Amino acid sequence: MADTVLHEVTDGLATITLNRPDAMNALNTELKEALRDALRQAADDPAVRAVLLTGNGRAFCVGQDLKEHIGSLTADRESGGGSTMETVRKHYNPIATAIADMPKPVVVAVNGAAAGAGAGFAFAADYRIAAGTAVFNTSFAGVALTADSGVSWTLPRLVGHGRAADLMLFPRNVDAQEALAIGMVNRVVPADGLAEEAASVARRLAKGPTAAYAAIKESMAYGAEHSFAETLAKEDELQTRAGASEDHAIAVAAFVKKEKPRFLGR
Repeated sequence: MADTVLHEVTDGLATITLNRPDAMNALNTELKEALRDALRQAADDPAVRAVLLTGNGRAFCVGQDLKEHIGSLTADRESGGGSTMETVRKHYNPIATAIADMPKPVVVAVNGAAAGAGAGFAFAADYRIAAGTAVFNTSFAGVALTADSGVSWTLPRLVGHGRAADLMLFPRNVDAQEALAIGMVNRVVPADGLAEEAASVARRLAKGPTAAYAAIKESMAYGAEHSFAETLAKEDELQTRAGASEDHAIAVAAFVKKEKPRFLGR
């Protein structure tokens, strides 16, 4: 059986690819565990300075594998158990957390449909590039479920509370151009240029000041839940740390010399 997730590290960039193209990268248990582990490995690998997440085939990820889900629900009914929905705690939460809390920038290349948890994983990333053929759908209410994979936190912050409520209460396909217009994605490119564009953006980040990027992510997440005064104090803490970094010293020296800095990521 082919690996359900491909993981490659080159020149500081970890490329993680969902690899169940015949199933539109639907999330079965094998894929969820492999993706969770690949993201954790990238987070812990000092050689990795940025992550690019994408999918093989015509979809990015259509969410939960419903065939497996139906089998699990049937087994629960027969056994009187309720283990099916434990996948949220065991898989979806850790995956979304690994993306959002990654101490390195995460770029998602949405090559096709991103639905349910697949959309949630994209929303958790730092930068989203969509093919012109991509579509997004929250999907949850359509199968009588609530949001998971962080969508109830990420989507309102991307598109606003009212629009997020509309998209979750009345799930529909949001095409790439609408996604760009409402702030769901950062960039839209032709489908045949997606891989090159996303790799170029991710490689640029992989050569940047990694520790500063981590601090930017931390300060933005903190600011989303704290007061202005508290956020100023957090910025002071993080800026003090960034100011003592090797990369800051490199950047200042390069500026004085009118040279382009070559960051080390620390």
